[in-house]
Amino acid sequence: MIAGHRTSVSLEAEFWTALQEIARDRGQSVQALIGAIDSARGERNLSSAIRVFVLGAFRDGRAPSEGSLTDRTGIGQGVQEPGRGMGEA
Repeated sequence: MIAGHRTSVSLEAEFWTALQEIARDRGQSVQALIGAIDSARGERNLSSAIRVFVLGAFRDGRAPSEGSLTDRTGIGQGVQEPGRGMGEA
């Protein structure tokens, strides 16, 4: 459950592994991390928001702090998504 509702997210195994690493480094559950990403994602679908978040975390060379979620490029912004509809949650 994310934000009180059942959610299905399709991600590649590598993204799940990365999410687990980021959550562990932040001392939180994967569910809590996804909830934070979900609350900051704006119009972007959840699967895409997770991928962008993970990419940003690894580009920065660290797992971002919770306060920086809304500062992530693309998360929480209404950007056009190529291939929208694939892997939607």
